[in-house]
Amino acid sequence: MRRTRASKSRAWLAALAATAAAVLVAGAVTLPSASAATLFGDDFEDGDAAGWSRSGGSWSVVADGSRVYRQSGTGSDARALAGGGWTDQAVQARVKPLAFNGQNRHVGVLARAQSTSAYYFLGLSSSGSVVLGKRTGGAPVTLATAAASVVTGTWRTLRLEAFGSSLRGFVDNVQLVTATDTALASGRAGLAGHYAAASFDDVVVSDLGGPTDPPATPTTPPAGSCVSSGAPVGFASVNAWGQNGTTGGAGGPTVEVDTAAELISAIGRSGPLTVCVRGMITLPAGMYDVASDKTILGVGSGSGISGGGFTIGLPADDSVTAPPPGAVHNVIIRNLVFRNASDDAINVQMFSHHVWIDHNDLAAGHDGLIDVKRGSSYVTVSWNHTHDHTKNMLLGHDDDNDAQDVGRLKVTYHHNWFDRTPQRNPRVRFGEPVHVFNNYYVYNTDVGVACQADAGCLVEGNYFERVEEPVSNSYAGPSGRCVARNNVFADESGAPDCSGSVQEPSAYYSYTVADPNGVKAAVMAGAGVGKIGS
Repeated sequence: MRRTRASKSRAWLAALAATAAAVLVAGAVTLPSASAATLFGDDFEDGDAAGWSRSGGSWSVVADGSRVYRQSGTGSDARALAGGGWTDQAVQARVKPLAFNGQNRHVGVLARAQSTSAYYFLGLSSSGSVVLGKRTGGAPVTLATAAASVVTGTWRTLRLEAFGSSLRGFVDNVQLVTATDTALASGRAGLAGHYAAASFDDVVVSDLGGPTDPPATPTTPPAGSCVSSGAPVGFASVNAWGQNGTTGGAGGPTVEVDTAAELISAIGRSGPLTVCVRGMITLPAGMYDVASDKTILGVGSGSGISGGGFTIGLPADDSVTAPPPGAVHNVIIRNLVFRNASDDAINVQMFSHHVWIDHNDLAAGHDGLIDVKRGSSYVTVSWNHTHDHTKNMLLGHDDDNDAQDVGRLKVTYHHNWFDRTPQRNPRVRFGEPVHVFNNYYVYNTDVGVACQADAGCLVEGNYFERVEEPVSNSYAGPSGRCVARNNVFADESGAPDCSGSVQEPSAYYSYTVADPNGVKAAVMAGAGVGKIGS
């Protein structure tokens, strides 16, 4: 499949500027840290690097499929800085090493840069590692290292997070290094070629005071706020497989948890139960089983889990081709932050049914953020904000899994914010009908909805912004069927690549499609944590 990117302006940043009272700085956009999660961005598609200050090296914007910012020399310690004097920040960029001038050289991103000789850095090293370090006027000082594949000519995504005294380094959305340091409290963002040449693209700086990194202490809610009000729209509302709609832990007791042990124990109990999660809970790496009849609900806007993920379903078994009597069912997951999962953030499998995943903020997992597979069905995924992640949502895990999946995998995706998640938004196999309506897609660089392996997808009333391949039934592997209707394709988005007929979701449930022209504003205002009932 063709995977080129058309030459496009930075309209995605201009849109942010219009809504957040941004300050335009010579071709790059800077937002006040108090107003939005995104502080700064530059994709260099306008052909210039105005707003960047440089020291050392040879910097220029060049064509490399699309336009990129290249540091082409290896004979000096080269840095380029941009933005403002931010405190808590996450600096992310795609980085392609081109050449190293000897050992212990690196290319990477900078955070809290107070000058071209005082900053934190995360770099891909010529020694085959990722290095987290700092400079405070002298030579670079290493704070942490980890093994990593460093291949010249290969793009990697680096993200350096600095919040308080904590530093974290990610490569391709996997956390590899961490350190604690108090030398630099604030500064600009930057790029570096330490006696090395590299190309840089898609620079984004986020405010860690916003949704990228939730507060350690959750918002104090009013009394009685740990209540999952309302009901799902879509397949989770359907009367099927012995379950009428999705009610989660309704009718059972409520328990509040704030430790990993309490959470793991609560979600695995038998019987109806509402589990109120208070604060960010770090789980050991792994997937943790959720039993039937559970509501797992975050308290306030800063509660959730990191390090591990949830599995809703029995252990994977390809020999089982019909829903077993003990299939997990009737589960609600709402208002939770998911970060740095060691595998999937949420995995629904083995004929699990009647699952509602709603109003969550998910990012930076190792594999999928929300995967539904192995014959699961009657699932609604709604009002979630997904970002800072590549392989977003998978529906159906394998082209050869038709024995479990055909006639199942009935899932509704509505009012989700697919925020710069390159692919799997979702990627669909076998399911029918898969209903994708009133979602907001922005800058999904690979594909939006991919409908494969004879799946039937109805994609309607969505707003696609700067998405070259918004809908396709010929993305990769066996083709599927899709119908795209009443969508908006904005800012040089491509046209849908669809053919065939699809079952109508209205045969299963009632729903209303909003005017797609208002979807962007509605979803940005309502998706994610702290928004239930807003």
